[in-house]
Amino acid sequence: MPIDDITQKVSERYAKAASTGEQMCCPTSYDMGHLKTFIPEAVLTISYGCGTPAGLKTVQVGETVLDIGSGGGIDCFEASRLVGSTGHVIGIDMTDTMLEIARKNAAVVATNLGYSASNVEFRKGLADAMPVQDGTIDLIISNCVINLAPDKRKVFQEMYRVAKPGGRFTISDIVSDQTVPQYLVHDAQKWGDCLSGALTLTDYMRGMTAAGFLGIHLVKSSPWRVIDGIHFFSVTLTGYKLPPAPTTSSVQYATLRGPFSRVVDERGTTYQRGIPQPINPDDELLLSAPPFAEHFLLAAEPVTFDSHDPRWTAVFPADAPCTWQGQYALLAGPFVEAADDDHHVYRRGEPLEICSKTVAVLESGRYQPHFVILNRAGDRVSGEAVTCAPNGGCC
Repeated sequence: MPIDDITQKVSERYAKAASTGEQMCCPTSYDMGHLKTFIPEAVLTISYGCGTPAGLKTVQVGETVLDIGSGGGIDCFEASRLVGSTGHVIGIDMTDTMLEIARKNAAVVATNLGYSASNVEFRKGLADAMPVQDGTIDLIISNCVINLAPDKRKVFQEMYRVAKPGGRFTISDIVSDQTVPQYLVHDAQKWGDCLSGALTLTDYMRGMTAAGFLGIHLVKSSPWRVIDGIHFFSVTLTGYKLPPAPTTSSVQYATLRGPFSRVVDERGTTYQRGIPQPINPDDELLLSAPPFAEHFLLAAEPVTFDSHDPRWTAVFPADAPCTWQGQYALLAGPFVEAADDDHHVYRRGEPLEICSKTVAVLESGRYQPHFVILNRAGDRVSGEAVTCAPNGGCC
């Protein structure tokens, strides 16, 4: 299906939904009770998405926020409240009907928030050619929109272009656990359902990295639909456009604390737990940011430690038989590769089959923020226990 046809059909479908009240895409977790206190019902009834990026406390007072695919304006208006009257919010959408509703309600929201004038503006444009100046945005948000764009590579490049040095994104979108086949790619209806245009988690995060973003990591995830064995799920991701690093720094070494035994970052640097690795000021900038900071000790001199040191962290599987229940783990950043203490090597976005004991490890507090766990078997397995190592350890 030609790119122009995809864009036109998606726009027409969302314009129709705005007029008819048709529910689109995926369940969201909006706090409607809170939003109703300042956002008109006309906006709330046409709010679609798969997350609440503006409501995740990533917005700071006085910032400039860009919402890609702003629709009726719900996330822009929530961002407006969070940035305060000194901040600025820009919403971009390609659908005239949506823009009309959003613009009509901007003044109402400003009044409800006690602002003398609206700090939100809505511009017509496409995600892959945004009418926004270079390097002007502190935070980019988007709610289940980028999967609708035919050329995600251009979207990611545009995001990097408009972000300030030191800026970041927090976006929610639908991804899949395997490549979407051509018969779905050419299904116009499923484009509007946020299915046909979904990238794998691997390709999504790789595209962000290729555009220049670093530190891309999972904020939250939830399953959505399974079609012909393909798992579609929503993710909320955050990443950074790092500012220029200082030319000198007192920090010269980074030591991985855990819980991973080994990790590889987006620049290709390998860190072994407990072993100091020389770093440069660019590395320090990245490793000082969440969620890296909790995993590393940064120091002026090399610091080595072992499992007897309280700074060393690890999570081991129970000494019991494995139960295979069809579960798969997908590493969702901030590393491109990571190893645990039971010989598993996880690569970003690639499903790895795991047994029940490994599930328990990855659902523990230290690992859980970095993984999406899917069940590809459902109720088709008995879950019979299998001892697959002489000492009862994991496979």
